[in-house]
Amino acid sequence: MSEIAWGLGYSSVAYLSNQFKQIVGITPSKYKRQIIKNRMPLDNVNNIVTIL
Repeated sequence: MSEIAWGLGYSSVAYLSNQFKQIVGITPSKYKRQIIKNRMPLDNVNNIVTIL
């Protein structure tokens, strides 16, 4: 998460995690543990963050 936060320009991992939970509805760790076929690919997450 720290590498993703840094790459997206977030000031902290906590801030990215909070925004992720607001948008997706669950924490990044719970999202990672899910085995769902329609899970959003990581390539598309950047598109959502850019819109915000």
